[in-house]
Amino acid sequence: MQRRHFIASAGLLALPAAWAHHGWSSFDQGRPIYLEGTAAKVRWANPHAEMDLELPAQLRLPADLATRALPAQSAGVDGPALLKAAQLPTRKDRRWQIELAPLSRMNAWGVPEIKNGDSVALLGFTFNGEKGDAVLRAEYLFFGGKTYGLRSSPA
Repeated sequence: MQRRHFIASAGLLALPAAWAHHGWSSFDQGRPIYLEGTAAKVRWANPHAEMDLELPAQLRLPADLATRALPAQSAGVDGPALLKAAQLPTRKDRRWQIELAPLSRMNAWGVPEIKNGDSVALLGFTFNGEKGDAVLRAEYLFFGGKTYGLRSSPA
């Protein structure tokens, strides 16, 4: 009886993590959003690494963003076109929830574990019309002087 109660409790505890996970189809992939700021509340675990990102008061697109070199991914992602189309969010939230990639993919890219207080920049997608929560699904991660593609494994 105790075991059955434990299993049910474990299932209920897993529910919020599964609910928080969003597939790519939930996001407006025609409108790449650029964010940068300070990592807070980093969760380095599956189903994907995630963190809260504290944005600066005056978020700006970097002048070199459209010309940054991008690593090759196994998925067919037109990274240069995404960089050229990048824009800032219209919503004014200073704190965003960031969905990165599964840990197996983060490890394949050699992404060092992001810690609270680290400076991070991202290019990704939010919900259509920026409705709902301030959530960004990361396509590219700019961290520690390197760029990582998060849609798929390295090519």
